[in-house]
Amino acid sequence: MSLFKARDWWSTVLGEKEEFDQGCLCLADVDNTGNGQDKIIVGSFMGYLRIFNPHPVKTGDGTQAEDLLLEVHLRDPILQVEVGKFVSGTEMLHLAVLHSRKLCVYSISGTLGNVEHGNQYQIKLMYEHNLQRTACNMTYGSFGGVKGRDLICIQSMDGMLMVFEQESYAFGRFLPGSLLPGPLAYSSRTDSFITVSSCRQVESYKYQVLAFATDADKRQETEQQKLGSGKRLVVDWTLNIGEQALDICIVSFNQSASSVFVLGERNFFCLKDNGQIRFMKKLDCSPSCFLPYCSVSEGTTNTLIGNHNNMLHIYQDVTLKWATQLPHIPVAVRVGCLHDLKGVIVTLSDDGHLQCSYLGTDPSLFQAPKVESRELHYDELDIELKELQKIIKDVNKSQGIWPTTEREDDLKVSAMVSPNFDSVSQATDVEVGTDLVPSVTVKVTLQNRLALQKAKLSVYVQPPLVLTCDQFTFEFMAPEMSRTVSFSVYLKGSYTPPQLEGNAVVSYSRPSDRNPDGIPRVIQCKFRLPLKLICLPGQPSKTASHKLTIDTNKSPVSLLSLFPGFANQSEDDQVNVMGFHFLGGSRVTLLASKTSQRYRIQSEQFEDLWLITNELIIRLQEYFEKQGIKDFACSFSGSMPLQEYFELIDHHFELRINGEKLEELLSERALQFRAIQRRLLTRFKDKTPAPLQHLDTLLDGTYKQVIALADAVEENQDNLFQSFTKLRSATHLVILLIGLWQKLSPDQVAILEAAFLPLQQDTQELGWEETVDAAISHLLKTCLSKSSKEQALNLSSQLNIPKDTSRLKKHITLLCDRLAKGGRLCLSTDAAAPQTIVMPGGCTAIPESDLEERSMEQDSTELFTNHKHLIVETPMPEVSPLQGVSE
Repeated sequence: MSLFKARDWWSTVLGEKEEFDQGCLCLADVDNTGNGQDKIIVGSFMGYLRIFNPHPVKTGDGTQAEDLLLEVHLRDPILQVEVGKFVSGTEMLHLAVLHSRKLCVYSISGTLGNVEHGNQYQIKLMYEHNLQRTACNMTYGSFGGVKGRDLICIQSMDGMLMVFEQESYAFGRFLPGSLLPGPLAYSSRTDSFITVSSCRQVESYKYQVLAFATDADKRQETEQQKLGSGKRLVVDWTLNIGEQALDICIVSFNQSASSVFVLGERNFFCLKDNGQIRFMKKLDCSPSCFLPYCSVSEGTTNTLIGNHNNMLHIYQDVTLKWATQLPHIPVAVRVGCLHDLKGVIVTLSDDGHLQCSYLGTDPSLFQAPKVESRELHYDELDIELKELQKIIKDVNKSQGIWPTTEREDDLKVSAMVSPNFDSVSQATDVEVGTDLVPSVTVKVTLQNRLALQKAKLSVYVQPPLVLTCDQFTFEFMAPEMSRTVSFSVYLKGSYTPPQLEGNAVVSYSRPSDRNPDGIPRVIQCKFRLPLKLICLPGQPSKTASHKLTIDTNKSPVSLLSLFPGFANQSEDDQVNVMGFHFLGGSRVTLLASKTSQRYRIQSEQFEDLWLITNELIIRLQEYFEKQGIKDFACSFSGSMPLQEYFELIDHHFELRINGEKLEELLSERALQFRAIQRRLLTRFKDKTPAPLQHLDTLLDGTYKQVIALADAVEENQDNLFQSFTKLRSATHLVILLIGLWQKLSPDQVAILEAAFLPLQQDTQELGWEETVDAAISHLLKTCLSKSSKEQALNLSSQLNIPKDTSRLKKHITLLCDRLAKGGRLCLSTDAAAPQTIVMPGGCTAIPESDLEERSMEQDSTELFTNHKHLIVETPMPEVSPLQGVSE
């Protein structure tokens, strides 16, 4: 914030809803009065050309009718206006107006009025040039050292410089390697054009080199014709500034030296004629425009720089000399002589605020009143200070910064899942093979105590579960108001979701005295979807490739009481065995032992065990809570199924590598396709027809390859998404088994979930493998480390896709080994002391030397790659795969 504001001398607003840019403002004696008084020429993107001659009666007056000398609508958008000697045979000043496809040169003349209405001004078209290419900007000057006239150079959007010698077109040249046009300026001292290319470097081209280079219209000629005449366009000098440029200005106060000023996005540079940096200045704010001008100190240059904070800074070289505040963001700034007042600063905003101002201050008439003197009682002040500190301390202890009760009572969110399916299923465009996919309705209720603004409800479920509507917006909620929204959830994909939990998040703004717009806050509510939404009763299977056994400390419970909705009517006598048939096609069988307090879950797919295992544990806990039993616990004493888990990791990683290869092939074929297109376009543009030499056949074949590769990329992405969903299900299962195996607390399980499930989505830039490897490595080097030497190791700060998954699998195996040895998961490194815990089968001791560790890696590989550790378990003689109920 500046202490001083720019003093408003004259201002006006141009039109309604018009847009302007840096080339739309110019100051010059356009009507050739010869009295040294400048006029303000403004052009807009709506095509309006206005010329002002302000002469306010007193400082700060607005525009008067006689201030506007001329206003004309030219229909085409005006990109830039300049004043110079553009007409041959005269040295009078004329106005050049650049449109997107046309360059027009006008003569502005005034006629003395005989009445009080004042003078009359006319605009007359001298000549115009229709452009073959869309124009971007222009510059002018005495190109080639001509005397008494100015030439115009226009830069097109595709990087072509078109030079006009007043009424005639001279030549056109393409800048080498041009991608996007940049600002353009002409240096009369070196007779060169200076621009900033899309490579973020300042480039200088001599006018003589441009004039003798090969014509742009003859670029497509054959090699034999090119060898006959013309030279290659060579840049005079370049300077890499590392950022895009907003504007370029050439300042020359004497013939001995000139400076090139370049305004970047974060810096502005002053260069010598040969491209060497004279000085540069890093800007604190994002600039919008600038203007260098002469300084009273010899050898220095003043620069006006406007920024997006409504500020205008004046620098003398790199030293900030003055800062003033403007009422708008300037996009163009000029300095001129208006109404015998020299040095008037003229600024223009993008929405048409035109202001003439000057720097300085006005004397303040305010006088501070005298302060009444009174005696200070230090004892009373100390007592008051202690009381205030006690109040602050009590508030911080009880409520914190914001009152907790108010924050909780602002809004209450509750979700209720319907116990029954929808009478008419809302499922559409499903990919499941079954005839009818059910849907269930969820109702979310919002109850607010205070007035709330801009409340937005977002609902999220795990894919392939889909919502009929996931966004709800409430612009205003009156106090003590209740709003209920309902939506349906159904299964769309042909695979199983990793979780049946949904999350409803409400973001809202609560107005306060200090912030009427509201303080942003967020509250969320979770809900659980029924298992029957994705699963149907099925026939139990006698054989299965994957089996898990969960131990409990209580007598087994009848599966019919745990899963009342999944009883098979054809086999009512089978109370200890139950089959589940997922809508995606896979089957899971659940067996309950009569005497050994065990439950077995088996399936053909490893990841399908997760939902049924988790549902079984949750329902067992709810069952015993209803019975008033609080010491119920589950445990797992079998071998950790890491080999099956590693197979899913390898499959997911293989799809990621395959996706990278397909994208590389697609990029190569797309590049080849564009190259063939350019060749064909060259042949078609050639005046003399030439044979295509099977380019059309090659184009058709390449197009088919591009389409086939694009389809393959889409198919691989779908497979990768499904594989990631299966991997998440398997990861949830492994975390559950580790927690039951080592009897981990909820906080320790949360640490495992944060390490193994850091991503909701898997992308090529940041994948699951490298993220999880970094998280597990951090755990192994902190709370699970063997020594302080491991804690001192630094992890790589950059995550890249690994070459293979061997390192990740080794770290997961090592994590299980150290947990078995007694490692404790925590967020601090000082609690890493091992504890003595009885290790179940499948886990061995931690090696103490490198030689022992190498032998242990071989043993661990043999240990977890053997499927018998997962299948061969403690025999259950009383329960066979499908019988045992009748015994």
